[in-house]
Amino acid sequence: MIRLNDISLPLEYDENTLRAAAAKKLRVSAGDIACISLYKRSIDARKKDSIHFLAALDIKLRSNEKRAAASCRSASVVEEYRYELPGCRKLDKRPVIIGSGPCGLFAGLILAQSGQRPIIIERGADVDTRTKDVELMRSAGVLNTSSNIQFGEGGAGTFSDGKLNTGTKDSRIRKVLMEFAAHGAPEEILYLAKPHIGTDKLKTTVRNIRNTISALGGEYFFNTRLTDIIIKDGRLTAIEAERQGERLTFEADSVILAVGHSARDTFEMLRSKGIPMEQKPFAAGVRIEHIQESINRSQYGKFWNSPELGAADYKLAVHLGSGRGVYTFCMCPGGTVVAAASEEGRLVTNGMSEFARDKTNANSAVLVGISPEDFGSSDVLAGVRLQRRLEEQAYRLGGGGYKAPVQRVCDLMKRQPSRELGSVMPSYEPGYTLTGMDLCLPQFMTDSLREGITMMGQRLAGFDDGDAVLTAVESRSSSPVRIIRNERMQSPAAAGLYPCGEGAGYAGGITSAAVDGIKAAEMILKY
Repeated sequence: MIRLNDISLPLEYDENTLRAAAAKKLRVSAGDIACISLYKRSIDARKKDSIHFLAALDIKLRSNEKRAAASCRSASVVEEYRYELPGCRKLDKRPVIIGSGPCGLFAGLILAQSGQRPIIIERGADVDTRTKDVELMRSAGVLNTSSNIQFGEGGAGTFSDGKLNTGTKDSRIRKVLMEFAAHGAPEEILYLAKPHIGTDKLKTTVRNIRNTISALGGEYFFNTRLTDIIIKDGRLTAIEAERQGERLTFEADSVILAVGHSARDTFEMLRSKGIPMEQKPFAAGVRIEHIQESINRSQYGKFWNSPELGAADYKLAVHLGSGRGVYTFCMCPGGTVVAAASEEGRLVTNGMSEFARDKTNANSAVLVGISPEDFGSSDVLAGVRLQRRLEEQAYRLGGGGYKAPVQRVCDLMKRQPSRELGSVMPSYEPGYTLTGMDLCLPQFMTDSLREGITMMGQRLAGFDDGDAVLTAVESRSSSPVRIIRNERMQSPAAAGLYPCGEGAGYAGGITSAAVDGIKAAEMILKY
């Protein structure tokens, strides 16, 4: 098969367009092309008057492929991707996975496909029950501390935008995308440079993967919380869990710990058991909302309303004079800001988009880098305490009931609380309170936001628009803790315990967490 890179395509194209472009590059006839498909497609918006797609194509010829590829500098002969399951003997004990986010989900899938019948323990509810709990929080401000945007089947990413782009280059990414597509995600995720599934479609996809795992002998325990790990002579022998007041014990010598970044009680339990952990930098800040149309116009110029381009996104990062970094994260085109709390009396926000990305506003986190030096303590869980302080202050400032503090950008710049809104209406529910971020966040954060948003406005026209709305607080972008593991991905204090994914400090999104789960499953099968 030939992979042909750097193909320019018009915004409107069809298979004949692809064939003609490929035939010209390879100097063959269009009839010589037996099969052609998109491998990768991105938007080239560097010149606003000539926006187009850049593509890589996979091509099968009826003639000699090596000779045709040799005649074109942007072509190469490649093998079609195939993931090979690691071969191994039947494990003595069924492997146990704690958490069913993307890390636990794909670890479970690999183990199930290898015939190992994994046990998956999830503190939250199945995705359908969880959806009802999230809706009750949105509509009435009623929090279920075990089933919410942070906890439950699919993990925190299920109620986000379902973004699958990642900075990692691991070949297992293709396995992740192929499994998502095979279980109901849109086929376009296989070739888009910035693939996304959308919350509405991701819920179905997660459920379908669970059904596959179950059909292969895997077993799920929902509403079941890890309470203890049993270690003898430096090796894990069992775990204990609690389900609706019932104590459960699972004998196990291979446990994948994929608990996510918000399982704070689990972090405390691990510390009490002597599991090595360390402080880790994280970031916190606010959600910023603009009218989506204004982002489209800034990014696409006269093509702003093109249906082929869809809702525009952005990714911005600046380095401040103070040495801190400020950056956007989890940008949700045509989405909403959502209530993402998991603890009583603490307020957290996140962003969400459905597949269509057709809501009025665009939103993104604007985050300020926070280092262990800012934690105020050398205790390994000091970062968690800092997160909690930010969340408690946001809850109080919002006035209770999980209403969120909101401020216009122009008022942030003037260091004054907002008294009225402009052209941008906050999308956050169950409600909001107009106030000022200086009353909610530490000065180093608000000063950084002021400088960072101004600098970002110089890179993306309108980003610093005075009517843009800020909603606090975004505090769960990543884990403030790293659970130490060795070269075999196991805890040095408990052989057989595999800390993985975002919560353990080894991933930063759906795809990278899924890849980390696959790697952990491979380690179990190998060793």
